[in-house]
Amino acid sequence: MRDPLPPTDRRQFLAGIAVAAASPLLTGFASPIVGRVLAMSDLHSAYERTGQLLAALEAEVAAQPVPHVIAINGDAFEHGNVAAVRSGGAIDWAFLGELPKIAPTVFNLGNHDNDITADLADVVARLRALGLTVVSTIVDARTGAPYAGATATLPLGARRLRVVGVATNSLNTYPAASRPTLTIPAPGEWAKANLAQALAGAELSMVMSHAGVAPDRDILPLLPDGALMVGGHNHLLFQHRQGRSLYVHTGSWSNAYTAVPLRMNGPGDAVSRQVALDAPVSPGLASLIATVLTRDVTEQERAILGVSSRALSLGDTGRAVAAAMARASEADAGFIGHTTLGTGLPSGPVSRFAFDAVVRFEGKLMVAEVSRERLAGFIARANQDRPMPLDQRSGDFLYGETLRPADGRLARIVTTDWCASNQAEYFGATDLAFSEVPDVRLKSVAAKSLLAS
Repeated sequence: MRDPLPPTDRRQFLAGIAVAAASPLLTGFASPIVGRVLAMSDLHSAYERTGQLLAALEAEVAAQPVPHVIAINGDAFEHGNVAAVRSGGAIDWAFLGELPKIAPTVFNLGNHDNDITADLADVVARLRALGLTVVSTIVDARTGAPYAGATATLPLGARRLRVVGVATNSLNTYPAASRPTLTIPAPGEWAKANLAQALAGAELSMVMSHAGVAPDRDILPLLPDGALMVGGHNHLLFQHRQGRSLYVHTGSWSNAYTAVPLRMNGPGDAVSRQVALDAPVSPGLASLIATVLTRDVTEQERAILGVSSRALSLGDTGRAVAAAMARASEADAGFIGHTTLGTGLPSGPVSRFAFDAVVRFEGKLMVAEVSRERLAGFIARANQDRPMPLDQRSGDFLYGETLRPADGRLARIVTTDWCASNQAEYFGATDLAFSEVPDVRLKSVAAKSLLAS
């Protein structure tokens, strides 16, 4: 049975389409479509959908008689996927190698792209050897030279597409061993100093930023009118119009990609497309995926943890886990970081391997007491998978769920140790005094709540 588009994701798709359709700047576009961009971000070795994504891209290009560019906006790899680690990312590399056969492909480096191959210079060399164009603002601290140029120009039929790639400078999100080899400028500061020159004289312009929504807000005012900007890092799915320019986030975990038609006077209406679990798999990857998953996933990892009664969207999964955390710690409300989760909970039997793609990281549970007014503010800031104005998006955010009504003076909240130690980014606070809940761990709490025996 085809997995349906979850309600939260459906609202996002429709909201993005409605915003685009309502824009007066799109009405009566006379400029013809000169090409299309197929954009995606944060794939994270999502092997349950990698073959389906490749098939979808092949079908897109075959069905549309215009030139295409494929844009991969960082984080193709995932260290939490044991099959990816044990195989050296064999499926990811095979997938990436197929893309230039479909259309010119550009890759902007993210913070997980050296998860499996430790030296980012080796990653860049291999991407280039496969025929991909690589862009980034990351500098090799060992040499002072950039791992890849920040700017490149790709063919788009008779036209040329100028591409600029920007990286996140949040060093603590890169693999720890590689951090001494990385020098990364603040995205907004780099853009203020370099973006105008990088895009000067371009026929068509695309900025790929793996910095996240908050830093991207510093870049957006610097775009030439009519540019396309592809965002990533925050695992979001939305579209935002700015004059004739378009800013898109394209989803994560190979759950979706975004198709953007390009016109000489600006990008047209973008369409986000879901990649279903039971969609056709590209013949180019089917055999390899089966081999890797059989060879590199142990019997213990294939063991069924439990059964999920229904598929949940990523956001609904996050809220369900947050509620489970609250119950396990006798808290009034629970909060979990958006990228602690990878993909939404599937329906049916769920193996340990599959569950590790849902809850990516293990963690301690941490509790604190706050006023009811502050709790209300945290809930209002949370759950940014919903349609909302760009200026209200914080980038890093929490999925949150309240269990009890707001009575009494103080509320007990629970989150993970990661969010507690990075509370400024997630809660917008620096004074929360968290303490550990003893003998309770995130993954066991989530699995017990989400899966029936």
